[in-house]
Amino acid sequence: MEAQGFVKDENGVFGLPEDRNIKMQIPSELIPQCPDDGSDVVMNLRSDDSFVEDEGWHRVSAAYYDFLKKYENDRVLYLELGVGSNTPVIIKYPFWQMTLTNDKAIYACLNYSEAYCPEAIAVQSICIDGDIGNTFDEMNLNP
Repeated sequence: MEAQGFVKDENGVFGLPEDRNIKMQIPSELIPQCPDDGSDVVMNLRSDDSFVEDEGWHRVSAAYYDFLKKYENDRVLYLELGVGSNTPVIIKYPFWQMTLTNDKAIYACLNYSEAYCPEAIAVQSICIDGDIGNTFDEMNLNP
């Protein structure tokens, strides 16, 4: 989190810096090296090959990739609902990167206490800090 520019308060809680400028990559000098062969060590939530990569996962992953490639330069809304900082590399960081590389893209985030974006895409972003259920109620979107 600190490598991305987040700051920790006196209670140990990470937040945005005053200038709201956060990075979207880990500086190469901060990437740990494998003690055996010196290769880069990358964080991975998997502990073995039993992660949900079954046939259905691969099919959906391929369809998602095809969608991203097909519309990478078109008008796209990257809508993030309730994604926190637990696993940002799955949704948050890719959405930020795709918004940064496409001036016709919009990044929208609705999240309780974690609605933010990098300064680099602020003009292309809508960040709403709030509870999803309450926000949908206020917008008359709940059934």
